[in-house]
Amino acid sequence: MTLAIFDLDNTLLSGDSDYSWGQFLVNKGIVDKQDYAEANEKFYKQYALGKLDIHAFSAFAFKALSENTDETLAAWHNEFMQESILPIMSTKGIDLVNEHRELGHTLLVITATNSFITAPIVEHFGIPHLLATDPKRENGKYTLEIAGTPCFQEGKVIRLNAWIAKNNESMEGSYFYSDSHNDLPLLKMVDHPVAVDPDDTLKIYAEENEWQIMSLRNP
Repeated sequence: MTLAIFDLDNTLLSGDSDYSWGQFLVNKGIVDKQDYAEANEKFYKQYALGKLDIHAFSAFAFKALSENTDETLAAWHNEFMQESILPIMSTKGIDLVNEHRELGHTLLVITATNSFITAPIVEHFGIPHLLATDPKRENGKYTLEIAGTPCFQEGKVIRLNAWIAKNNESMEGSYFYSDSHNDLPLLKMVDHPVAVDPDDTLKIYAEENEWQIMSLRNP
């Protein structure tokens, strides 16, 4: 079956779920406002520049997960979905996912943002498959480490290739929708790369290579 692959942040979402989660923790008083906000902003800028240390960022991002129970985290995430995510779920993105679903395509989200944050969001879109950066768990709790290969830059290609082999899928006729130049390794792999509200670097590359460019932003 044809693969329809979607990035999540600033693609299907008109915003960044990872950054928004950090802001949610700050606004709730769960983490120190100044220290967390400054670090969150620093990592976000590194990501935009393509210079993010995914392991350093994940240790920072997983700290709140490691210090709280699953029950507490689930309650926070429910609140986060209502306050921060539903308002930035792109209606055009929902329509695009449904178009691929109606064509019988296999739907997959691939994102650098960790699976704790993204799994409920992807489920809300009705997308059955997710590849994300996975927090490592030990003794029933999250740790500060990544489990396996981080789903970031070339890591997305590694994770996707493993998933394709495991699920007997194919890249033939495949689509990938993304906003970020960080996803160029994967965009170059698919038959139908689509730049969605692209950053400047990706926009230039897409124009030079005559890729489709589209917008999924909420009006």
